[in-house]
Amino acid sequence: MAWVGNARLMAGPEEAGFLEAVFVPGSRLGVRADDPLAFVEVAEVEEVTTIRVPSGRLIVDSPWSEDHGREIAARIPPGSYRVEAAWTEAPYEHGGEYFDGRECAATRLRVSDDPVVVWEAGVGVNDDIGEADVAAAGFYSDNGATGAIADAEAWEALTAPFHDFVAPWGMTPVLDRDTESLCDGWFEKSSNEGFKADLIAFDVPEGGAPVWIGRTRTGTVASIIVPGQMATTPLA
Repeated sequence: MAWVGNARLMAGPEEAGFLEAVFVPGSRLGVRADDPLAFVEVAEVEEVTTIRVPSGRLIVDSPWSEDHGREIAARIPPGSYRVEAAWTEAPYEHGGEYFDGRECAATRLRVSDDPVVVWEAGVGVNDDIGEADVAAAGFYSDNGATGAIADAEAWEALTAPFHDFVAPWGMTPVLDRDTESLCDGWFEKSSNEGFKADLIAFDVPEGGAPVWIGRTRTGTVASIIVPGQMATTPLA
């Protein structure tokens, strides 16, 4: 039986177009905000790592969140999943030097290889889906503009290195964060063998960061995407 979702959660045409294109090498996502003649193109899709999600419940939030983390309502089978990055390039010149303008346009937790037929807002378990702004469901990322994906039951243990690094006033902070740096520092991975779980942290837009769920024809979750920071103007 084909899955029927909540129409109010569905991505609009602009968001859906971005989500369909951002992990397709060669796609044009827009132009540089400071140069309307420089196209922003998807240059590469790279597997960053895999993370373990033993409970099948996910939190997608800032690793510095002061509460228990924003658990999303969507569920996935317990297991290990690929984390992928969509890299864009938009070459530019500055001060006589040329740069490739490489950025991470989005981070994806790839749950399955099944085709996505609909994108919906990643609402949290405590969200009121009757609110008018439900399609913008996401999390706040004021502290360092960083987001993270991790097993919900292991969230506190996996985010501890981030909280220890930024110590409360009057306490000595940890000088080296107990995480693994990946992709030249674009990503950080935290692991906990007690829970047999991992966390992946990545750059997100300052302020609000949307979370999008890609569902298959039967409604199962195929992917979870969080857009990154990009100085991009969409194509008309």
